[in-house]
Amino acid sequence: MKKRSNFGYYFLLIVIFGILFSRIIYLNQSKHEHYQNLLKAQTEVYVLGSSAPRGRILDTKGRVLVDNTLINQIAYHKISSFGFEEEMKIAETLLTIFEVEEASESRLREYYVQKNKKLVEEYITNEERQLYEERKLSLETLEKYKRERISTDVLNDLSHHEKMLAELYARMNEGYAYQNKILLKEADEKIVAEVFEKNITGVFVHESWKRIYPYGETLKSFFGSVQVGIPLEKKEEFLEKGYALNDTVGISYLEQQYEDYLKGEKAVYFVNADKSLSLHQEAKRGNDLVLSIDIDLQLLLENTIKETLLRVKKMPNTEFLKESYAVIGNPSTGAILAIAGERILAGQINTFQEVSVNTILSSFTVGSIVKGASHTVGYLNGVIELDKKIKDSCVKLYLNPEKCSYKELGYLDDITALKWSSNYYQFLTAIKLAGKKYSYNMKLEASEDVFQKYRSVFAMYGLGSLTGIDLPNEKNGMIGKTLSDDLLLNLTIGQYDTYTPVQLLQYMNTISSNGKRYSLSFMKEIRNNQNEVIHTYEPSLLSEIPLDGSYYNRIREGFRQVLYNGTGSGYVSREISAYGKTGTSESFYDANSDGRVDTKTISSTFAMIGPAKNNSYSLAIVTPNLSHYDGVKDYTAPFNRYISNQISEYLLNYEIV
Repeated sequence: MKKRSNFGYYFLLIVIFGILFSRIIYLNQSKHEHYQNLLKAQTEVYVLGSSAPRGRILDTKGRVLVDNTLINQIAYHKISSFGFEEEMKIAETLLTIFEVEEASESRLREYYVQKNKKLVEEYITNEERQLYEERKLSLETLEKYKRERISTDVLNDLSHHEKMLAELYARMNEGYAYQNKILLKEADEKIVAEVFEKNITGVFVHESWKRIYPYGETLKSFFGSVQVGIPLEKKEEFLEKGYALNDTVGISYLEQQYEDYLKGEKAVYFVNADKSLSLHQEAKRGNDLVLSIDIDLQLLLENTIKETLLRVKKMPNTEFLKESYAVIGNPSTGAILAIAGERILAGQINTFQEVSVNTILSSFTVGSIVKGASHTVGYLNGVIELDKKIKDSCVKLYLNPEKCSYKELGYLDDITALKWSSNYYQFLTAIKLAGKKYSYNMKLEASEDVFQKYRSVFAMYGLGSLTGIDLPNEKNGMIGKTLSDDLLLNLTIGQYDTYTPVQLLQYMNTISSNGKRYSLSFMKEIRNNQNEVIHTYEPSLLSEIPLDGSYYNRIREGFRQVLYNGTGSGYVSREISAYGKTGTSESFYDANSDGRVDTKTISSTFAMIGPAKNNSYSLAIVTPNLSHYDGVKDYTAPFNRYISNQISEYLLNYEIV
């Protein structure tokens, strides 16, 4: 019994030692690299450099619209042994080379505390010191008290020079100790030469970049802006993505929308024992954003609007005309090919302001251009009898003035009603939709439900709903809140709610695609630094109108007749098999700039679908305050016709890339 127990004991020891030995071998051989990496992670420190160059923005043919250019910055790398006095000497020397703005109040307070350490100690009471010793107050709280108790008068008495010193001191101490601090964002050659000449300890010239625009102001408002420093309202969002507080980020429009693609990949540095940095991984430029914009077509559109403004301003009744907007798109994909807005600056007849961003921000009453959508409401609700002719006339509702078409148009069916833009036809459709039969001086008693039937269909076309365009801050049009019989009739002919130019484009696109409404987009694709496509635009289907294609054939035929011998005759060459619709609306203008609209004006719109070599294009034009009523002359210049003719001629053989 004794021998057996000893054998078991030794066997157990052998097994335990075997397990331990095999575990040691496993850790030493198989996990050696793993634990080496863990040790390295604990003992080695890597930091990121400043923001890398952003990706470029290109047009559809690869031409550069937004690029980067190198700039020199004056930077400071903190010396671990330097305190306030040493850094003030550096700041004094720098102020002999360049100036900076005065420090903010919070920075002045921090500077004052550092400069007057003994004096500000008196700002802390004995009771507060006692609480600190009892650990009832933190050191951070005491420092906060010191800053807060500096008199504003004391800060105001600081000289301009000292306030600049405070600003430089703040810049020298932002962020972590091992990070390079940017003291001057852009330095010219003279400043760079002086910095090199004076050889200031810790101060060096740092290469960075800024955005440049080879085509000047063209599309600049759509490109958006970048800024150094992440927006405070998005601080947490950016920090979670790994941004530093002083990174350069896109803050508006395309720069903001495609920030995740455009941002560069920062350089990585190893922090040496003496806090100096060694390059570990070079910075990489961000991905390129390729737009559907064709810069040749864009420049043609801008110049055509400018030339037309100058031409028409010489004609009667154009005192209040100052701007026009136009958008060209690919109706099958929703791609934006060109988009422009030009405004004549007051008192400077040959000087223009680029205001293309108003195509997504500003809305207008657009007039009869909406009648394709109004017909759709009638078709969907079975209140339009196909091919039935009615004689154009006027409608007189109770307590409202008579409402007519712009002239007597004779007998009309649904197609010729579009061709000649009959208001009467739309009025009768609305009355039937309300469940009534027209009689002179009748009370229509239009309900909210009838308004909603129109607006829901209009919205499915994009009229009164966001287009899904790939830009932040797109605005919707204004939807009227008041319900009345007269306003219902106005709604059917585009004289009540307001719509943006891009909504008009999407409306025409939707007619082209038999009721399928696709999102609009500037982005064609994203390319990496090797020029490889890593992402392409895919249009989103936003809504689909449940209307049979045969009805769309009727709408398109009506719009075709508009251009060939209807209200849009002369807008497009007869060589082009196109269809479209004109619109005229009453608008109002603040003639004396007192903040109140006081002058009745006429605004003009036009939208069309036309062919290209293998595809089609869509065009929408909005020209506010083109003419006005002066009681004598009723002349309205053919502004949109001039633009449509030039653009459609150019696009006759255009091939979408």
